[in-house]
Amino acid sequence: MIALGYRLSAATGTHKGDRAYQQDQVMLFSHPRVKGCILAVLADGMGGRSGGRKASDQVMMTAKQLFERYLPDLDDPVDTLRQLVMQAHTVIKLTALSSEEEPHSTLAACLIHPGGDCYWAHVGDSRIYHFHGQRLVYRTLDHSYVQTLVDRGEISAAEASFHPQSNILMGCLGAEKDPPAAHHFIPRLKPGDILMACSDGLWHYFSDLELGSVLANLSPRDASEFLIEKARVRAKGIGDNLSLVIIKLEPLQPQEMEPE
Repeated sequence: MIALGYRLSAATGTHKGDRAYQQDQVMLFSHPRVKGCILAVLADGMGGRSGGRKASDQVMMTAKQLFERYLPDLDDPVDTLRQLVMQAHTVIKLTALSSEEEPHSTLAACLIHPGGDCYWAHVGDSRIYHFHGQRLVYRTLDHSYVQTLVDRGEISAAEASFHPQSNILMGCLGAEKDPPAAHHFIPRLKPGDILMACSDGLWHYFSDLELGSVLANLSPRDASEFLIEKARVRAKGIGDNLSLVIIKLEPLQPQEMEPE
């Protein structure tokens, strides 16, 4: 995919880790009518054997339906992501009413326009990272109990990864309260920018420096495979489901540049 002096290359990856069932899902959608418009969506489902998968299914279905109707030149991208959060939240709650399970899900969504503007939305502890080369530019902050401890200065970010209550969320899709969605905007992505969304089953095992080095030096496919393999080793037999999507903006070679 070619746009504005860069080529978008991307890859997704999932692994069920050491769990019996895979409840993570990740999808990368290309707009059906507008070239260069893409939506990456990741959901970490929770809620027992099939409850978590039902929840992440609803996230993907809602995202697909909204994106197929989305008009990049007319519709508000932030409002569209808000709709994704609230519609998926509502459908997951309705699913819970018709079953004995309690389905919940995180959400990490990244919408890129043909001009390079990028919009994020996230709920829970699935993260979105923005690197330029190896340098971390920005990442989401988890809606989790340990993040509140970090915010209050009671523990460090490094200590949060190993805190015994690191799996407690302060908000997610399908919960009784409306989800505490957070949004972010990147104007005009540039060659050298790298975006990654991933579930806690992956980011838990890496520092920001490690992620930046891997993403900058490997292709999205190779980076995805490397990070999954390394996370599996570091999990030492007790790893969670894991998923990721990587989008890399690679500079065009001179022969690829379109004439003015």
